Amino acid sequence: MFQIFVDSDCDIVPSQVNEYGFKLISMPYIVDGELIYPYKDSDEFDFKSFYNMLRGGTIPKTASINEAEYVEYFEPCFKEGKDILYIHFSRAMSGTFDGMDRAVNDLLEKYPGRKFIAVDTKCITVGALNILLYAGDLYKKGLPMEEIAQKVRDVVDKVATYFFASNLKFFAQSGRISNFAAFMGGMVNLKAIIHINDEGEMKNIGKCRGAIPTLNRLVSYMEEKNVNTSERIIIAHSDDIENAKLLESLIIKKFGDNLNISFACVNPTAGSHCGPDNVGVSFFGTSR
Repeated sequence: MFQIFVDSDCDIVPSQVNEYGFKLISMPYIVDGELIYPYKDSDEFDFKSFYNMLRGGTIPKTASINEAEYVEYFEPCFKEGKDILYIHFSRAMSGTFDGMDRAVNDLLEKYPGRKFIAVDTKCITVGALNILLYAGDLYKKGLPMEEIAQKVRDVVDKVATYFFASNLKFFAQSGRISNFAAFMGGMVNLKAIIHINDEGEMKNIGKCRGAIPTLNRLVSYMEEKNVNTSERIIIAHSDDIENAKLLESLIIKKFGDNLNISFACVNPTAGSHCGPDNVGVSFFGTSR
C-alpha cells in the first residue's frame, strides 16, 4: 500500500486531488503579514480577487513549510503502514525541500519498514500539473509505486513549459529575474517569454510585442519541440482567460481539433511571483 502526495504549487485543485486519491501539501504565501495556506484555509481559490489585489499594488511573499509540518503530513501514512510517493514542484525553486529531507530521514528511522520516494518534476504550476495528471492515470491503473516513479522520471524531461509574463516586477521583487529584465518586461505591451529549463529553473528567453505575436510564439515552441498531440496540453493563466482561450484557438488551428486541451489557473503561491495577466502552455514533446 502506498500514498501519492502532491503540492499546491503544481496548480492542482481539490477536485483533481479527490479524483486521483492524492494527498495535498499546501505551500503558503504571505499577505500583510498573514500566512495563508491554499486549499487548507479555504476550499476554493478566488483567483479574480487575488489577482486584482496584485493589480492594485500588493505583492505577496512566499514561505517554505518547516520540518515539523512535513512530519504532520507524512507520519500518519507511515503509521498506517503505507509507503509514500511524493511528486513535487521544482527543487531548484525552493529551499523547502531541505526541511522535507530532514523530516523524512527522521521518519524513516522511526518507521524502518517504510519507503519514501520523491520525484522532482523540475517544473512548477502547469508543467508540474501535467506530470501529476500523468502519474494519476498510472495510479488509477494500479501500477506499483516504484513503476509509477520511474515512468514519471522518464517523462519529466519531455514535458515542456513556456509562458509569457506581462510585467516582470513581480519576478524582480522575488529575486527570480533581474531588475533589468523587469524593466524590459514593464515596457508598453512588451511580453517576456519564460521557459522552465532542464534544471528546473525559470529563464527569460526573449521578448515579444503584442498578445497575438506572443501567443503565436508559444505555438511555435510547441512545433519546435514536436508536441505529442496524443497527450494532454494544458493552458494556464493568471486571470487572463481571454488570451488563454485565444491560445487554445491558435493551437487547434495549428495542430487540429482532436486534442486533449484543458485549462488551469496559476496557484496563488506561484502567482505571487508571476503576477496577473500571464498565459502559458505545457505539453509533451521530444524535450523541454
